[in-house]
Amino acid sequence: MTPAVVNCTMRCVFCWRVQPDDVGVQWNEVKMELWDNPEFIVEECFRAQQKILSGYKVHKLLDKTKYIEAQSPKHVAISLAGEPTLYPRLGDLVQEFHKREMTTFIVSNGTSPEALKKLDEEPTQLYVSVCAPDEETFRHVCRPQIPGAWNKLNKTLELLKSFKCPTVIRLTLVKQKNMKNVEKYAKLIEKANPTYVEPKGFVFVGLSRLRLSFDNMPTHNEVREFAEKISELTGYRLLDESLESRVVLLSRLEKAIKLHPHSL
Repeated sequence: MTPAVVNCTMRCVFCWRVQPDDVGVQWNEVKMELWDNPEFIVEECFRAQQKILSGYKVHKLLDKTKYIEAQSPKHVAISLAGEPTLYPRLGDLVQEFHKREMTTFIVSNGTSPEALKKLDEEPTQLYVSVCAPDEETFRHVCRPQIPGAWNKLNKTLELLKSFKCPTVIRLTLVKQKNMKNVEKYAKLIEKANPTYVEPKGFVFVGLSRLRLSFDNMPTHNEVREFAEKISELTGYRLLDESLESRVVLLSRLEKAIKLHPHSL
């Protein structure tokens, strides 16, 4: 879910979601007084979950136990269907989910370090997308819509070390676009010192098909080779991988075990 649906500070070429340029419109900035309150958002999330599942109720192969469990999810990804840090009460939203004993995962593009810095309650885990090794690539691949976005991303990376919760740098890798300059990616990772690094391949789905081609989609082997180079330069070790998702998980092993002893 996102509290800032479709609103974003960037227009990444690999994003599968609709962007203003795709449909010839312009998003308007939301005024402070028009934002929904956290309690309402959480309630509507549950309502939407139940509505999505309602059609399964009459299926002859339905597992009734799983159906009942699915009515009350335990995890929430506050994610990039819109940049969540644009929502002015993000900390309150995290707190509201935690009141329901849910785990929370904030996924950000890193262009609002001030919003992350003032979070009065940390999520269970914080993801930051890093999709370019340098500013020039960043401008072409992420297409920032605000001034100073590259500097803001770097400030966010510097900020990650101050978080007590596990942190993740996710690299969305697009063939022929940003799978280069591994040494520069390594320096960004060292700056942030995250718990995990997650190199993940771009997938040719959704509205990204208007901006990229099938040839921009790396194979899992190519993603793994890139991850291995990152590993060599940073000391982050390969913990796991998913062939179907074209993703590899890296960490400095001792730190990962200490934080998540049951995750390996």
